[in-house]
Amino acid sequence: MTIACYAASVKTSARTRKEQIMATALIILAAGQGKRMNSDLPKVLHELGGTPLFAHALAAGSALAPDRVVLVAGNGAEAVTKAATDRDDEIEVVLQEERLGTGHAVDQARTALGGFTGDAIVLYGDTPFIRPETLEAMMEARASGADVVILGFEAADPKRYGRLVMDGKELLRIVEFNDASDEERAITLCNSGVVAADSATLFELIDGLSNENAAGEYYLTDIVEVARAKGLRAEAVTCDEAETLGINTRAELAAAEAQLQDMKRAEALENGVTLVAPETVFFCADTVIGRDAVVEPNVVFGPDVTVESNARIRAFSHLEGCHVSAGAVVGPYARLRPGAELAERAKVGNFVEIKNAQIAEGAKVNHLSYIGDASVGEGANIGAGTITCNYDGVFKHRTEIGARAFIGSDTMLVAPVRVGADAMTATGTVVTRDIADGAMGVGRARMEVKPGFAVKLFDKLRAKKARQKGK
Repeated sequence: MTIACYAASVKTSARTRKEQIMATALIILAAGQGKRMNSDLPKVLHELGGTPLFAHALAAGSALAPDRVVLVAGNGAEAVTKAATDRDDEIEVVLQEERLGTGHAVDQARTALGGFTGDAIVLYGDTPFIRPETLEAMMEARASGADVVILGFEAADPKRYGRLVMDGKELLRIVEFNDASDEERAITLCNSGVVAADSATLFELIDGLSNENAAGEYYLTDIVEVARAKGLRAEAVTCDEAETLGINTRAELAAAEAQLQDMKRAEALENGVTLVAPETVFFCADTVIGRDAVVEPNVVFGPDVTVESNARIRAFSHLEGCHVSAGAVVGPYARLRPGAELAERAKVGNFVEIKNAQIAEGAKVNHLSYIGDASVGEGANIGAGTITCNYDGVFKHRTEIGARAFIGSDTMLVAPVRVGADAMTATGTVVTRDIADGAMGVGRARMEVKPGFAVKLFDKLRAKKARQKGK
């Protein structure tokens, strides 16, 4: 299971965990400036799979059914706070005004968690691939008696990572690369920075940290040494190195996006979705697609999309904030915007845009149309070039189209307006008032045919052009 498709299993494991052990708080560190991103946007607000980086850590942490979530903001705090509270208004955001290290950052959550009794786990807003199962394993280690649990990983190339010095299951210390001996540098078990401990214990250990180092910062990893000095037990839980990938540059963000897309494509195929050209399909972190759905080449899924079984998304379509029911067909070259709801066997065809509209069972919007702020009844047919004129420059208005209605090509529906069941509009009609059930609306200028006029007109125009060339 990937970080982006955890909903059902996470809810189940979360309920089980809540029944078994004490309360949990998440502390998500999201204060970094991210200078190497070369961006005015705070690093944790850069998107991965259409979702801000910090939200991936939040999603993984939901496996623990946290009672409290504290996000530590710093750079761009106002924007980070808005993004966090828009996602979950129960998130508590605290500010790290000075950047004095990871230990100092965690300490900013102390007041927010005052009086809280339970475990705390520290996650990083720029580390999006930690799996829910990994966090569950850390909590199991806590429940088994470890006072402090550190997440480690076996590094293919340890580089300058901190090394975990172990004695069996017990973690003796974390040694930073610069301070490590040759023997310690040969260790491949490295530190991810993710920590779990009893909340009160965590802050007591932070009180014992020192900033007497080259950077003058309080390192969270030093709590292992402080804990052992107090007679507490520290352990390490390991995960795959890929889970610990941190995002610090645009290149790393692009590589992470490629990794996420590969994961989502593999997941979709494993779940019974047909991807005609998998490498051309792009998913959002929360995309849900049902078994036996077919996705053709060059489809892009934005946030909050659900596609049910046996639906077909045809080539070059873009979907966001929408729901596509079983057996529906979308595209090619269609755009579904937020609020689009397609019922069973509905059809939305080429160069059609749907926004905040409900397309009922079996209804068809096949060609070159815009349907916004509207409802289209069961079995209705929307002709090519139809537009719901929903915006008057200030307000949005709704259009209602009844069951089995037939909307002629090039119809303009000036909302608010209703076309009744079994009603129709003539081609080219501008609808400015309601059409009753079973009635026909005709609203176009009378056509006249003028014999010979075309020949006379073109003769006149060509003569004028010749005179202009002769000057």
